[in-house]
Amino acid sequence: MEGRPRGGAMDFTLAALKLFGSQLAGSTTAPSSEGSSPAQMLFGIRFQRAWLQGVIVHADYSTGDGTLSLDDGSCVTELILQSKHAEGQSWRPGMYVFIIGAYIAPESSENLPMMKVHKIVDLSAHPDREAMWYMEVTEAYNFFYSRAGSPS
Repeated sequence: MEGRPRGGAMDFTLAALKLFGSQLAGSTTAPSSEGSSPAQMLFGIRFQRAWLQGVIVHADYSTGDGTLSLDDGSCVTELILQSKHAEGQSWRPGMYVFIIGAYIAPESSENLPMMKVHKIVDLSAHPDREAMWYMEVTEAYNFFYSRAGSPS
C-alpha cells in the first residue's frame, strides 16, 4: 500500500489539518463507521490530509515519480510525488514549499512520516511565509485543535 492512504478513497469533505510534521506521530487510526473512508484522528479531529510547509532537503527522481524530503523544523517528512508534480523535476533542495497531501501512517515508529502529495506550491519568493507558518499552525491549534478534544 505504499504511496496510498490505507483503504483507498479520499474524503475531501475532511479538512486538511495545518500541522508540523512531528505532530503527525501523535495521530491514531480513526474508528471506522459504515460508509466512511479510512482516516486518522488527531486532537479529536478525523483527517486524511495534512498541510505542511518547509524546506526541501532532498529530491530523488530515480524511482517512480519521485520523492522529496521536507524539513519543517520539527522533523523530516518523506513526500511521494505524483507524475503531475514530478514532471520537469522542478523541485530541488533549498526551496521553501507548502504541500497538502494524504498522510500515510508509518509501519513503525522508526520510519519517517510519509505523505502522498496532492498539491505543492513553491513559496521561495516569499521569505516571510516561513515565519508566518509557525504562527498559522499555533493559531490553528489554539482555535480549533485544542478545543476539538475538550468538552464545550
